[in-house]
Amino acid sequence: MKKWICLLVLSVILLGLNTGVVAGQSYHFQVPKAVVNYTINSDGTATIEYTYNFVNDTGAPSIEYVDIGMPANSTYSYSDMSGQINGNTISHIAKSTAISNGVEFGLGTNSIPAGGSGTFHALLTNVRGVLYPGTAQESEPYASTQFETNYFTSGSVSGNTDMTVTIFLPKGMSTSQPRYYPPKNWPGSDTPTSGYDSQGQIYYTWEAPNTNLSKGYIFGAGFPASFVPSSAIGTPPSNTINFGGIVSWITANGCACGGIAVFVLFIGWVVYQSSVGARKRKMQYLPPKISIEGHGIKRGLTAVEAGILMQQPMDKILTMILFSTVKKGAATVTKRDPLTIQNTDPLPQDLRPYEVDFLNAFQEDNDAKRRAALQDLMIKLVQSVTSKMKGFSLKETVDYYKKIIDRAWQYIQEADTPEVEMKNLDEAMDWTMADSDYEERSRRVFTGPVFVPIWWGRYDPSFGGGATAAAGGGAAPVARPGGGSISLPQLPGSTFAASVVGGIQNFSANVIGDITNFTSGVTNKTNPPPPPSSGRSFGGGGGCACACACAGCACACAGGGR
Repeated sequence: MKKWICLLVLSVILLGLNTGVVAGQSYHFQVPKAVVNYTINSDGTATIEYTYNFVNDTGAPSIEYVDIGMPANSTYSYSDMSGQINGNTISHIAKSTAISNGVEFGLGTNSIPAGGSGTFHALLTNVRGVLYPGTAQESEPYASTQFETNYFTSGSVSGNTDMTVTIFLPKGMSTSQPRYYPPKNWPGSDTPTSGYDSQGQIYYTWEAPNTNLSKGYIFGAGFPASFVPSSAIGTPPSNTINFGGIVSWITANGCACGGIAVFVLFIGWVVYQSSVGARKRKMQYLPPKISIEGHGIKRGLTAVEAGILMQQPMDKILTMILFSTVKKGAATVTKRDPLTIQNTDPLPQDLRPYEVDFLNAFQEDNDAKRRAALQDLMIKLVQSVTSKMKGFSLKETVDYYKKIIDRAWQYIQEADTPEVEMKNLDEAMDWTMADSDYEERSRRVFTGPVFVPIWWGRYDPSFGGGATAAAGGGAAPVARPGGGSISLPQLPGSTFAASVVGGIQNFSANVIGDITNFTSGVTNKTNPPPPPSSGRSFGGGGGCACACACAGCACACAGGGR
């Protein structure tokens, strides 16, 4: 169908004349498969790639043009675009006459006839103006982008589409640095598959077999701004509140100064609550879906996994893993500050995956790489616990492990001899550390001398020497039945409790840095925030306007069927 005929038909319809035109004159096709790649390059530009498998309906007009919507507020050049239909180069690439912010690809002699099929491919490079500052509080500035996939006029496309969408980010990042936003309107899983491609770029991939190409799906990601030039990061649309205008309105309507003061206090309270809420959310690393009630108790979790289930602080979780590796003879602390660990060679066979990851992380000499490796460890651990909890009740399971923790404390207190006390402490210590009230409870329980487990020296390199002797530590003789005595290592209870608590604090101060930022890096993978709100306005079935002040705006919008 010639483009001028389309315009003529549209004009006649607008004039209200009886033309006798039937619906069969419009495009009507299916797209069984679609692949969309959205790449943020190291120079801050975007490369957008679409592959559509078109199947034109029998009796429908030939598909002569394919329109692709472009990101709002972006700049681009048609000379930076290319396309193919069934492997043949498309020579007509120009501004779309069907949508306000789009590109048309004229198929020419390779148009897809009624009942025919064809594979369309478009490559749009050097698209600028797609990055904006991230608003989430991070340890460094972040850039972010949001992308809406191209979609076709409602009524022109029918059937489901097996659709794959992938976001590629600039090279050089560790897996703990980027963030993804759960997709909007997407019928598939919110959680993408991820990894590194052959070019060393981290990617996030979503796939769903039942998408509807008359709808747009919104995806987004953020990453440290240092990976792109600062000039590539634009200024988001202004969504600020005109407080001056509000105050003027209050004054003009006769409100007293007290009313203004109340208003200002209210705004301050809202800001404060938002700040507190944002920090609290960063520490909530378990995904909400884990709280969906199942049935029964999930037994068999380790103390570390139970600590994850109860969302214990991550510095405590990591300290618990340190203790478990030391207890198993896999590691020795050679220095407490900064924490230095020497691994046993060969490692014991009974280590759990998270213990192996922990020991491997401490082989990194670079602080940033070690921190990133520990974040990856925590991400995998949280995801593992989440998977194990499928079908089980979170509330019942947490209550079950809280009772185990209470019994662990009771088990230690019931010891009637130093030998039994040491044995009980050795067996129950992992569970006592999982207690959210460990610091206070340990001070109440460990009031007298504590006979520490024999492996304690591998955790505290100063134990047994002058330092511990000066503090009242060392070995105490204990009488044996029938005569003779043995020497058991002991510490004052307060010293023992302080050593454990100090180990947790040391982890936060000297290994992982700020606990909020460290946990936020995990939370953004295991319990990411919802995508920033965005608004769209459409006119004439095409065009797009985005207001993505929070996470950047790069929304490719309406296109296709004329």
